[in-house]
Amino acid sequence: MPSLFPIEQLTLTPEETQTSQVKFGRSFIFDFDKGDFVLSPTGKVVETDGAEAYRQWAHKTLLTPRYRHPIYSRNYGQEFEDLLRRNLTRAWNESEIKRMVTEALMVDPRTASVGDFTFDWQEDTVYFTCKVTTAQGEQVQVSGQVQGVR
Repeated sequence: MPSLFPIEQLTLTPEETQTSQVKFGRSFIFDFDKGDFVLSPTGKVVETDGAEAYRQWAHKTLLTPRYRHPIYSRNYGQEFEDLLRRNLTRAWNESEIKRMVTEALMVDPRTASVGDFTFDWQEDTVYFTCKVTTAQGEQVQVSGQVQGVR
């Protein structure tokens, strides 16, 4: 019997999935502390590409709560707010932050791995950093914070 859906399944060989297939593109540099784009002396928005463009995306992803803004897909953002309601120990919070950060960043094909987490607790805020390896093999350091946890 002929198929109702005569579209062939796309399967990639390992050679086709290598890093040369992943596009990094360009991005405008955003100063997250000031809340505005970085401007050149001539008043134009400064662009970047490669690992810096990826770092900008990763930082924005970790600042955006998942499911809050309908403009973003359900795969975009983090779920740190869930930690506030769960009243976990520090060890459990660190474990959950590792999981949530890894899940948030691994949705992008430019991300090869996430690891080497460090945590700094100051009262009810935990600051974290991690190293991300891009699909091109570059190391990018990403940091963030979660407030209101114990």
